[in-house]
Amino acid sequence: MRTIAQSVLLFVLAGFCEIGGGYLIWQAMRSGKGIPYGIVGAMVLILYGVIPTFQQAHFGRVYAAYGGVFVVLSLLWGWYFDKTVPDLPDVLGALFCIVGVAVIMYWPRV
Repeated sequence: MRTIAQSVLLFVLAGFCEIGGGYLIWQAMRSGKGIPYGIVGAMVLILYGVIPTFQQAHFGRVYAAYGGVFVVLSLLWGWYFDKTVPDLPDVLGALFCIVGVAVIMYWPRV
């Protein structure tokens, strides 16, 4: 169980780095926040590239599963920062994604 908890934590950290870094670059480019936002965003995106390397599974499995985590975290990010409340299709799609993550990453293999 500890391994699953560590894996989930790594997914969440990677997600916040990817979405947060992208959001900072978005703010720099689209909202006129300036170059410093873009530079910090780029550095955060580098962390996003490093964090998944600590997962125990192979690259393809980690990034396939991470896609589902990204979907959920993106909806949560938009809800919190942009005040865009997820609707029923968003929630159902996110649930499907999380089930996919669980199957890909944590289904017992022989």
